[in-house]
Amino acid sequence: MTENAQQQPPAPSTDLPTQYAPAEVEGKLYERWVDRGYFAADAKSDKPAYTIVIPPPNVTGSLHLGHAFQHTLMDALTRRKRMQGYESLWLPGMDHAGIATQNKVEQQLADEGKSRHDLGREEFVERVWQWKEEYGGKILGQMRRLGDGVDWDRERFTMDEGLSKAVLTIFKKLYDDELIYRAERIINWCPRCLTAISDIEVEYQEDAGELVSIRYGEGEDSLVVATTRAETMLGDTAVAVHPDDERYRHLLGKQIKLPLTDRTIPVVADEHVDPEFGTGAVKVTPAHDPNDFAIGQRHDLPAMTIMDEHGIITVHGPFLGLDRYEARSAVVGALKEQGRIVAEKRPYMHSVGHCSRCKTTVEPRLSMQWWVKVGPLAKAAGDAVRDGRVKIHPEEMSKRYFDWVDNMHDWCISRQLWWGHRIPIWYGPDGEVVCVGPDEEPPTGEGWVQDSDVLDTWFSSGLWPFSTLGWPEQTPDLAKFYPTDVLLTGHDIIFFWVARMMMFGLYAMDGEAPFHTIALTGLVRDEFGKKMSKSNPNAVDPLVWMDRYGSDAVRFTLARGANPGADVPIGEDWVQGSRNFANKIWNATRFALMNGATVEGPLPDPSRMSSTDRWILSRLNKVVAEVDAYYDDYQFAKLSDSLFHFAWDEVFDWYVELSKTTFQAGGEAAEVSKRVLGEVLDVTLKLLHPVVPFVTETLWTTLTGGESVVIADWPEDSGFRDADAEREIESLQSVITEVRRFRADQGLQPGQRVPARLTLDGTPFAPHEAAIRQLLRLQPEGDAFTATATLPVAGAEVALDLSGTIDVAAERKRLAKDLAAAEKEKAQANAKLGNEAFLSKAPDHVVDKIRTRLAKADEDIARIQAQLERLPQG
Repeated sequence: MTENAQQQPPAPSTDLPTQYAPAEVEGKLYERWVDRGYFAADAKSDKPAYTIVIPPPNVTGSLHLGHAFQHTLMDALTRRKRMQGYESLWLPGMDHAGIATQNKVEQQLADEGKSRHDLGREEFVERVWQWKEEYGGKILGQMRRLGDGVDWDRERFTMDEGLSKAVLTIFKKLYDDELIYRAERIINWCPRCLTAISDIEVEYQEDAGELVSIRYGEGEDSLVVATTRAETMLGDTAVAVHPDDERYRHLLGKQIKLPLTDRTIPVVADEHVDPEFGTGAVKVTPAHDPNDFAIGQRHDLPAMTIMDEHGIITVHGPFLGLDRYEARSAVVGALKEQGRIVAEKRPYMHSVGHCSRCKTTVEPRLSMQWWVKVGPLAKAAGDAVRDGRVKIHPEEMSKRYFDWVDNMHDWCISRQLWWGHRIPIWYGPDGEVVCVGPDEEPPTGEGWVQDSDVLDTWFSSGLWPFSTLGWPEQTPDLAKFYPTDVLLTGHDIIFFWVARMMMFGLYAMDGEAPFHTIALTGLVRDEFGKKMSKSNPNAVDPLVWMDRYGSDAVRFTLARGANPGADVPIGEDWVQGSRNFANKIWNATRFALMNGATVEGPLPDPSRMSSTDRWILSRLNKVVAEVDAYYDDYQFAKLSDSLFHFAWDEVFDWYVELSKTTFQAGGEAAEVSKRVLGEVLDVTLKLLHPVVPFVTETLWTTLTGGESVVIADWPEDSGFRDADAEREIESLQSVITEVRRFRADQGLQPGQRVPARLTLDGTPFAPHEAAIRQLLRLQPEGDAFTATATLPVAGAEVALDLSGTIDVAAERKRLAKDLAAAEKEKAQANAKLGNEAFLSKAPDHVVDKIRTRLAKADEDIARIQAQLERLPQG
């Protein structure tokens, strides 16, 4: 806590503007929180630690709804734990985002008519650092706008000095343990970015291509293969068939002529081939297809690379120098001339991988790269979840995790970029290979060069939970805040980031997993459940909604949709509704302050309270317990919904309204209710604060005079329950609700006063006659009272005099017309459902729709008949 945080709190105030204006409040409040050090965590504290590290957004990124969603939930968790007395650390930072950032700067250079090669590696990297300082990190300011309660003093970057040391340390350790090696394997290659890319950086979409069937060999010694990439046949080194396929048994072990070349290739038997698919024969191009590479390894086939890193053909005279797509067309043309094309299908829709950065079609390519041997690391990551050291929430997501870690392939970690952590391997003039650790000097002398590749971005972000706390040094932060408590992230990156953090954390931290819980969320979608995309008109900038409705409204909407592991639909109407909720909280608190609600002194003894007071306190304590249980189960939607309905329905719409007559009457009962209302608002605002921090801070400090709700104590369930009071108020609510419904049915305006006689003797709500009359706008009956409608409800009787308030004849005529329409609808539905010919032909959904119409017609008829019976006679 800073010195400023120790100043005396202001006295409670009733000075609230008539309307809540988020834009005038949020920015100032956030800077005050940061200036006072509320979000700073102290490693020397004797409080129990609670830690979350932020999934580091790309330095090139800006806040999108997915960020806003996950950040809202992480912020809620850490704010609550802080209020519960934990030393709560939410650690921020950014990822250097190798390809994305390099592309940004290369685009800048292209605008100047230059390339990175014009600058050279050293100058280009310096240019990227300049770009990062000038343009990078925009998202950090946007996180402040959202209200992220992160410890800005601990902000980290995946290429800062400390994290760079961590990267070099773990690379050296893995290398010395023979868990990092160099080998030639098939990788995803982007011919535009000129680098290997990870699986997560490949986006698959259905493309319209062509499927051509080609005859290899001659006469009886021939077979047909099909391919969507005809140009790769130039690199075929075999044809494979299933060993049990009788059609090709006579060809096994034979050599057949490869068209367009002067080569022959063998026919091999491999169980990977599906004899039921196509012709049951597949071409094998080990250098340009991952499955073919595996076949080639099993059969010791040569791997011929037929195109360079730009996708240009490098073999076979007629096609030499052609782009891969030009070569595809030329190869098919040449095969047609030889009569080798058996069939063609265009367009042929098939799934094609594209680089997520530049949208170029990815090319599988045989390449010399650096790899992590993941076998033992992945096993440890699986064991940590199986033995309960790490919990996955929701539990059903565990299967997806195990499917990945139990079947993980070795990880390609090298990238052909200039921006990133350069691989710490030096090659000597006589074939020497030396791995250099962070505290070691690289070899010098003529002929020594460092590997030109950099590490995959996921390599450094996989160290995030412990490298950000100072590892490899044994820092106080590491001792206090590792392992972290929960990783909250989208289920879409289980396979990439989550698994890598688990592997590296267990490996580097002596078997101690990087987090106790993995809480997985879904993805944000539009209100119709469609995926949001920049290329679609449904993409939303959350900052626009924050400008319109306030950050609290956006946060509350996202939290109300956050069911564990499930996707989150969101629409602007829902954000407007959350803005209305913030306004409701504001107006109710303002009313309470104007009527003397207070938090001063202890709560009065229940014996001095009215049943209304005891009811709301009983409900309040139940909600405290309910919200705590939901937080502990990461049920953000349920806890938000619980608070919404308690605050709006029970506190504002019922308790405040029922208390108005008490306040007007004055006396001891009013003083007791003022203190109870103050208590209820105090606790409710605290419960709401982690999700809607800005409006609750303003209202709570005004109500209580406290320094800040950020550092207030989290409410605890006192154990107070009053079942009798709850039953009494529930029956009172049923009376008021039923009479309100009748008034609405009769077309009475909400404020229209009606004479009434109330017979409440023997009911639990008999003492509430004044409140009932006030809430229902019921006048005393008077001398000329005539009971024209009588409602028996909840053991009471409410007699109303509607003469002079409605035109009975006109109302009867209107209801008769509605009744006739409902009866006609019922008759038509019955006729169709009684028609066997119709039922035998109509689809199920059509029949279901008619049954629904019939049920609705029955409900309407019953409702209208009840309204007619209640109308005055005459």
